[in-house]
Amino acid sequence: MLLAKRFFISLIFIFYFFEDASAQRLYKIDQDNASTWSLLKYDINTTWNGLKYSFKRPLHWKKNDFLKLGGLVFGTATLALADEGVDKYIDNHRSNFPKVVRDYGWYFGSPQNYFMANAGLYGFGLVTKNSKIRRTSVLIITSSITSGLLQTILKNGLGRARPGTGYGAFHFKPFSKEGGQHSFPSGHTVLSVTMAHSIAKQFDSPWIKAGVYTLGAIPPMSRLIDGAHWLSDIGFSTVLSIIVVDGVDKFLFKENAFNIVEPNKNKISWSFAFTGNQIGIVGRF
Repeated sequence: MLLAKRFFISLIFIFYFFEDASAQRLYKIDQDNASTWSLLKYDINTTWNGLKYSFKRPLHWKKNDFLKLGGLVFGTATLALADEGVDKYIDNHRSNFPKVVRDYGWYFGSPQNYFMANAGLYGFGLVTKNSKIRRTSVLIITSSITSGLLQTILKNGLGRARPGTGYGAFHFKPFSKEGGQHSFPSGHTVLSVTMAHSIAKQFDSPWIKAGVYTLGAIPPMSRLIDGAHWLSDIGFSTVLSIIVVDGVDKFLFKENAFNIVEPNKNKISWSFAFTGNQIGIVGRF
């Protein structure tokens, strides 16, 4: 855990203060005829530039971007008011939830299994020289590192108590090393939603999208059912993941990194509803 923290902290300084001479702006290659090694180097360079783009975007934020951030914070705080009530309800009905679903959620959202699955996906795309699969995998890994770093900083910096510790939903112990003080946000949710959203964006069919999102929603729900996180942990992590994936996806299209044209139809329009009688994420096909 300590090694991972140091790695992420090092990345921050690299992204903001250093420029790797071998990783300047995206360069162009003939991806149809390039060797496997050349494609690998190109994809690593694309990932690197995508990470720099993601972490430097706040430097270019405008008024609407800060308003969206404020809405996310306000919405999470509002959702937190229901945390203890939802946890109590789940605690009384936990035995009714299928164990196989809970196990699937835990294993799929675990970092080691998550990255192994993406490594397999990327490896297939690289060997077959399939640009769409390579692009999807680069989108997943770039978004995962970005959102993963953000959730690691928040998780350790805020030190929110998990359900079951007896402290309640509003107990914080900043920079605590205790596992029971690392509730906000949910790492399983970040990884699961990142992969689901990245994959769903590759399909036009609303039915396929719905199926992918359903599978991606199981790990967050399983963490909630297992009492590992509060509802607001899940909600914030979901929104964060969608925002990051959409940002990286926009970067890849903007740079035409994989010679794939951005579709103009059959896209999902996401909106985050935080009103007096509605809290949630709405996707319009």
